[in-house]
Amino acid sequence: MTATEAEETTEPLDESEAPPPERRPSRLTWQKLTFLPVTLIAVLLATWLWFQQADLDALTRNALSGGQVTKALWQHIQLTVISTFFVLIIAIPLGILLTRGAMRRATPVAMAFANMGQATPAIGLLALLVIWLGIGRRAALIGIIAYAILPVLSNTITGLKANDPTLLEAARGIGMSPTGVLTRVELPLAVPLILAGVRTALVLNVGTATLAVFGGGGGLGVLITTGITNQRMPVLVLGSILTVVLALLVDWLASIAELLLRPRGLQP
Repeated sequence: MTATEAEETTEPLDESEAPPPERRPSRLTWQKLTFLPVTLIAVLLATWLWFQQADLDALTRNALSGGQVTKALWQHIQLTVISTFFVLIIAIPLGILLTRGAMRRATPVAMAFANMGQATPAIGLLALLVIWLGIGRRAALIGIIAYAILPVLSNTITGLKANDPTLLEAARGIGMSPTGVLTRVELPLAVPLILAGVRTALVLNVGTATLAVFGGGGGLGVLITTGITNQRMPVLVLGSILTVVLALLVDWLASIAELLLRPRGLQP
């Protein structure tokens, strides 16, 4: 090999010929954004077409007229949103508190109460609350909240305890305050587990809210119980389909939020 050839082989590549930097895959794909909504729309459309050609008697038409379906759906959404809000403001701060200092000793007691809330049959818990508080939305909301606290509380505690102690020690070593370590290191690392617990609680709340009708809380349970007690299959089918669609929609929205709120450094 001549000197000229050696120089040619060792000549650095032009920067313009360098391979482009690898692009990170998008968090959201078009399949994730479209598949489930399209499926739910198709289910609702098929249900509407079935009702258009169904032979409904006077009792069924009366149960579905006057905006009663819209009212029941709106009540169900309200029960889900309000109960989830209170679950978050109770379970997440409590989970943080139970991982701090001497409060760690109270963790088994708090988890025992949370487990009791979910282990108790929902209808039995609601009956006890109605006896204590009377018929109304308040009893239904307290029952739903008690039933959904466990996954958020448990995941918050687990996520904070799973943090690498060396990372926390390094954060303290560079002069971070305890609050700074919590908000800038511990909570961001625990976000995936906390969000998974919130997603579980949301779906639980949608399902449990159907029982609010027995405490006078309204919701889609009104349609389901009306269909059962009066033996009207169209009313029962509509209440059941709307409950399932709402649960799947809430789970889909929570999964989107889980992807968007997850810190980029924790992406798989």
